[in-house]
Amino acid sequence: MDFLASCLLCLILIWVLAQVYSSVVTGRSGSSRKLPPGPRPIPILGNLLDVGNEPHKSLTELAKTHGPIMTLKLGKLVTIVVSSPDVAREVLQKNDLIFSNRTNKDALRAHQHLEVGLPFLPISPLWRNLRKICISHIFAIQKLDANQYLRHRKIEHLLTMVQGSCRLGEVVDIGQAAFDTTLNLLSNTIFSEDLAERNSQSALDLKKTVWGVMEEAGKPNLADYFPLLRKIDPQGIRRRMAIHFGKFLQLFDKMYEGRMQLRKGQGVATTSDVLDTLINITEDKTEELNRRQTLHLLMSLFVAGTDTTSATLEWAMAELLRNPKVLRVVRAELEEAIGKGNKVEESDIARLPYLQAVIKETFRIHPPGFSLLPRKAGADVEVCGFTVPKDAQLLINIWAIHRDPSTWEMPNCFIPERFLGSEIDVKGRDFELLPFGAGRRICPGLPLALRMLHMMLGSLINCFDWKLEDGVTPENMNMDTKFGITLQKAKPLRTIPFPVS
Repeated sequence: MDFLASCLLCLILIWVLAQVYSSVVTGRSGSSRKLPPGPRPIPILGNLLDVGNEPHKSLTELAKTHGPIMTLKLGKLVTIVVSSPDVAREVLQKNDLIFSNRTNKDALRAHQHLEVGLPFLPISPLWRNLRKICISHIFAIQKLDANQYLRHRKIEHLLTMVQGSCRLGEVVDIGQAAFDTTLNLLSNTIFSEDLAERNSQSALDLKKTVWGVMEEAGKPNLADYFPLLRKIDPQGIRRRMAIHFGKFLQLFDKMYEGRMQLRKGQGVATTSDVLDTLINITEDKTEELNRRQTLHLLMSLFVAGTDTTSATLEWAMAELLRNPKVLRVVRAELEEAIGKGNKVEESDIARLPYLQAVIKETFRIHPPGFSLLPRKAGADVEVCGFTVPKDAQLLINIWAIHRDPSTWEMPNCFIPERFLGSEIDVKGRDFELLPFGAGRRICPGLPLALRMLHMMLGSLINCFDWKLEDGVTPENMNMDTKFGITLQKAKPLRTIPFPVS
């Protein structure tokens, strides 16, 4: 159901439930708390209609009027929106601990994911333990170095698939190809097997399920803004999320049980993959981890890892095909550094500064999500002279930060050269560029994502020439987004590969 229509229908329910509207407390109200400025809320809905269906754009426009830190009233939920690097630094560096917990989204109550899902857990012993497991056993530099052969093999599989399409003159769906590659890389790292055959129905279904999770989690949900509506789930978001979560949890439970049965066999040697490591931790009780927590951890890794990486690769390819001059420069660098037609190895990345700049510029202009995952103020705290009240939701609008004209010249243009000779990176130290976040909540999968993106993008453009589908030109290419927790390309990028000339 359309969100605005849902709002109107639920007004009746809100009145019946006797929700007394309380206006936002601002400096104008005479309260001792001076909240950041913001648009005037309307009764009951607050500023929900100001947000609209494209929050990344509407919030950016509102910030031009009300400033880089502003207050919105979303139903009963006070929300503080940050839209500049300086304010983001004060929040994520100076006050990181106070803003370390998450807003409880009703959709994530499905299958009790809020209680065990790493991205949404409050700072707690369980959160620290799950994050430690990720950093030590999955994304540690030593672990990634030891698994290089897996990534190289999956890149070779990707190039073989594209080569087959090249011989037949078939179109390649770049986003799906990147999803398949990332999915099977993760599944080999974790389970020592592919989860989906390329271009198979199972791969398409998994991609659809991943996007379903991202879409439902990103939708404006009345149950988040009016807590008494949680019991009835008026838009059905939690119900649909339970279906998506259930598919993943059922799949991973089957993989877990199969491994447990295999380990019972006499003389069967355990593998060195992530699943065996997690089972060993569970059985040894060296750290707090049980089967349920493991399944939800695996779901978080697969959903976040496959969607964000494949979407970024698709945006990068789209921008290169839309900007032929940039494509020629990066191809010249690849030819000089590794030779035309060769795939990119991880050891090559450091010698490819322009390719690195292309990836950074893609993250800048097409961040994985319009904002970092919402945070919650743990106490009243002063930020830039204003009071952020306890339990307020905090949104870091990185879409606005990445396009801030006071920071970036020609911010809406794809110009990788802006990063040549620049010290700015994406690792959470530079608040002008925050695709992975910063502070203790920074994405733990950052090292793997960077390796895969450089290898996939560099190999695809160095090993093949690409032509857009008939009727599509760089000038008329559809660059619209579809909105969820992540910002995906609304119209998939479909291109025809040719032998590199």
